[in-house]
Amino acid sequence: MAAHGALLQRYGAATRAEVMRYLAAGAPSPFLDDMLADYPSRGGKMLRPAICLANASVFGGEAPAAAVRAAAAIEMLHNALLIHDDVQDGSELRRGKPTLHALHGVPLAINAGDALLFAAFGPLIDAVSPLGSHVIRQVMDVTTMMARQTAEGQALELGWRDRNVTGLTEADYMRMALKKTAWMGMIWPAQLGLIIGSRGRLDPEMVVRFGYFLGLAFQIEDDLRNLSEDPGYGKEQNGDLAEAKRTLMLIHVRAACDEAECARLDAFLGLSREERSAQDVLWLARLMHERGSIEHARKVAAAMAGAAEHEFAAVYGALPPSEERAFLGSLVRWVFDRA
Repeated sequence: MAAHGALLQRYGAATRAEVMRYLAAGAPSPFLDDMLADYPSRGGKMLRPAICLANASVFGGEAPAAAVRAAAAIEMLHNALLIHDDVQDGSELRRGKPTLHALHGVPLAINAGDALLFAAFGPLIDAVSPLGSHVIRQVMDVTTMMARQTAEGQALELGWRDRNVTGLTEADYMRMALKKTAWMGMIWPAQLGLIIGSRGRLDPEMVVRFGYFLGLAFQIEDDLRNLSEDPGYGKEQNGDLAEAKRTLMLIHVRAACDEAECARLDAFLGLSREERSAQDVLWLARLMHERGSIEHARKVAAAMAGAAEHEFAAVYGALPPSEERAFLGSLVRWVFDRA
């Protein structure tokens, strides 16, 4: 995984420099500009920009300057959505530090998220403008699709909690994770890289299935890490349980509960986050272990990873060997091995 890390670091540094260049443009504005740079400056995995740049390289022979600008747009949009997600979830930590709304209040945080989202269009437009109307149209089409899918996925997750929907199935979870995680996190970056690298000659639909299965494996593993003693990604342990997120483990454990446990679980889910006690959160975490929900989720994540490896071979297998192709192939294993 050393080569993987080196490429991720190299792509991440190029993307971060481009993000900061765009954020530094224009006159400084109080109560805004420092907040725009906060989440991007905290680091992060830079997975999404790297997927874009690697795809631009394998489908175009190199990652052109246009792809670096597109990668910057991806990272800016991702951080904008993180700001909004943290407000919607009531999260306390992001990348090991207090969330933006915890530091500055909800109104300023939402405004900063809005501004960062709109700012992302700067590098995206700069990336595609020189490439011609056909490429511009393709990029706008996949970006519009990603925006709709992401909003639908977030609406499902929030709606299930707000309306206390309990009778969910694993298929419901997969649909939500496809829209909320896989589309913005894996599918769209791959599509942007493919379109820019091939100058619009290839069909962006060809990377959807790989991104879908990779995104599902990533999301399930993320949900599992939230329950571990060291989540390793800067968020509070068991935060998903305190927020009553409808994870694969929660859906599984409810189906495996006896009548009394199910009644207690449904009562817990019906409370506000502030009303959910630490004792009940720990009870639910133990119940997930006892009913095999953790192990079940691990098996499903492994199955999704296997499907992603199959799709990788179908899409990338015939391409010439390269560091970038090896990186994309290693992502399936990295989902589970990331620090």
